[in-house]
Amino acid sequence: MGPEAPAVRVPVGEGAGRWTSRAAQRRVLLVVHNVTSAGRLLDLLPLFHDDFRVQVLVTSTGSSAFQGGIRELFRDLELPELPWSQALSTPLDLAISASFGGELELIQGKLSILSHGVGYTKKLGKPGAGSREPTFGLSSEWLLAGGRRFVDGLVLSHPEQLERLARVCAEATPAAVLAGDPCFDRMLAARPYRDRFRRALGVRRGQRLVVLNSTWNPEGLFGNGGGQDVLPALLPRLAAELPADDYRLAAVLHPNIWYGHGPGQIRAWLDRARRDGLTLVDPVHEWRQALLAADLVLGDFGAVSYYAAALGTPVLLAADGAGVLDPEAPLAEFVRRAPRLEPRAPLLPQVRRGIDAHRPDPAHAGFVTSEPGRSAALLRRHFYALMDLPEPTGPAALEPLPLPPYRPGKVTSPLHVRTRVEGTDVVVERSTGHPPGAAGDAHLAVHEDTRHPGDLDVADLILRDAAADDPRLGGPGTWTAEVLRLHPHCSTAAYVTGPHACVVRSRGRRGTFRLTADTGADGGAGAGAGARDRAPGDADPAAYASAFHVWLAYGGTVPERGIVLRLHGAGGVHPFRVEAEG
Repeated sequence: MGPEAPAVRVPVGEGAGRWTSRAAQRRVLLVVHNVTSAGRLLDLLPLFHDDFRVQVLVTSTGSSAFQGGIRELFRDLELPELPWSQALSTPLDLAISASFGGELELIQGKLSILSHGVGYTKKLGKPGAGSREPTFGLSSEWLLAGGRRFVDGLVLSHPEQLERLARVCAEATPAAVLAGDPCFDRMLAARPYRDRFRRALGVRRGQRLVVLNSTWNPEGLFGNGGGQDVLPALLPRLAAELPADDYRLAAVLHPNIWYGHGPGQIRAWLDRARRDGLTLVDPVHEWRQALLAADLVLGDFGAVSYYAAALGTPVLLAADGAGVLDPEAPLAEFVRRAPRLEPRAPLLPQVRRGIDAHRPDPAHAGFVTSEPGRSAALLRRHFYALMDLPEPTGPAALEPLPLPPYRPGKVTSPLHVRTRVEGTDVVVERSTGHPPGAAGDAHLAVHEDTRHPGDLDVADLILRDAAADDPRLGGPGTWTAEVLRLHPHCSTAAYVTGPHACVVRSRGRRGTFRLTADTGADGGAGAGAGARDRAPGDADPAAYASAFHVWLAYGGTVPERGIVLRLHGAGGVHPFRVEAEG
């Protein structure tokens, strides 16, 4: 680290009273260890909103090995940032930390610490403490300094944590406060908006969202220190074996992975997976929304897997972190019992079975918090009691989880398309590979943004997605004609203009055809009962293009009034209308 920043002069510091517009009655300091712990502190900020008596400050201990992302986070917070040495010398009314790094015992004021995960679960010794590995945050090594307790408040989310604390560090039990889990409470409050979060990730009705998750430990799913390096081979197989129209893939990586290796390096390592359709989820602001949207979490022994189970979401473990967890923690019991992914066996049957055979266990949610929905009230009461300040009169509340930006996912790797035509019904299955035993006529659909230009020379169908009036491409008619001219092997060019429509030009056919989700059809004959329960437009228009491509190859002709074809895939039957544009 470079030299410490100059001391802050306003609103604290030497002579601050001369320059401040408001003299706050209380000073609250948020102590940030790394971005991971900061995430939990962000949950708490609304508890001090609208209180003109309280000045909130931030500092970083600088003691974590993971310093990446802190500067950006502080910049977004726009709160006065105290250098650590000034934070230790400044009289405070309350300091709040979500970790134990740094010389917390030297803080001049009341100190409250809460977990930044799902309770206290992992074994970790203090630096220089030898081979002993107590439970991080729930042992004398972390809670005592010079044999004395220095924590004024130790926030616990469940009585089982208090029972463990009493066994290993009875001296700290007077500071224990049962105050629930604000992170989980925000998820519980956002559950009604699951469909919005799914749409934000581009999950279409009929698709299932598989969220890959890894904690930062070398033995985690992302790590290569647990005896086997699973992820590099697993990612391309997931994209090849899970049909693209039936499954959507996203990844939530621990902030210590994200900022420890650097976001640019993570994107570089996962470049092929991203081209295969994997979406990387913001590990600070959007991971909870992805978890709420998930149909299955493919994870490890980290807190996110347990939060998923507590929400009732199926979890398959690809790494169990043997020896990393406190064996008495509920997370360890969950890991011992959770179904496992066999990475070398066929993946699609395992994913299907993981979803279909799942039965939620309410005990998981029970151990996450003993006070569901009440953490805001309990934490505010605790913090204001430590400050010796009456609580504000209004109800305590946490911020709702924000709706993330629209990230639909984009597959630019070549897609192997298997099809079967029966009249106006076309079965379509697309994936980045050709799984063993896959049946049906096959063609190759390639996005124009493919990494390897040679893919376009062998493509049967070439895709592009853009606004219809994009001046760079000249519009759908110009682009499709240009593609067929540039690539003689290509039979069909498809310009996707939006989430429910595309324009197609077929070699040897005059003009272009417009393909749109048929909002007036109910699925028609052969659609099946499930299709009548689905709104039209659930399928990717690029899949319409593949269906139309093969239908034409089987001798189909488009009458002057147009025709409705039925795409079978993406969990149902999806009628779409084909009309000639001239």
